[in-house]
Amino acid sequence: MNILLVAVGGAIGATARYLIGGWIQGWVGSSFPWGTLVINVSGSLIIGLVLGLVDRGALSSQARLLLAVGVLGGYTTFSTFSYEGLQMVQSGDYGSLLVYEATHLGLGLLAANLGLIMARAIV
Repeated sequence: MNILLVAVGGAIGATARYLIGGWIQGWVGSSFPWGTLVINVSGSLIIGLVLGLVDRGALSSQARLLLAVGVLGGYTTFSTFSYEGLQMVQSGDYGSLLVYEATHLGLGLLAANLGLIMARAIV
């Protein structure tokens, strides 16, 4: 059953990443990978919220598997983040690389913390 929860969640998360990331990138129309940034920051927020709710007993361990491992595992895009950063290095675009990686890490940490705070407020 646990494997099924992770698999279903992963399919949902990967599909959401594809749709949301593509929509954002098409909307912004920039060479900067805004879609990946939004996916990773929103995923950080949601994982903070989900795991905070699990820690407080408001969500079950099965919900953690479905949402944190499955959905968010399929949704967030660390491998894409790494590849896009490498492309910036290879093209010599170190300014964009610095902004891109610092923004991901900084906003990701803030979003995860905000998710935990939201979980505390809910429960």
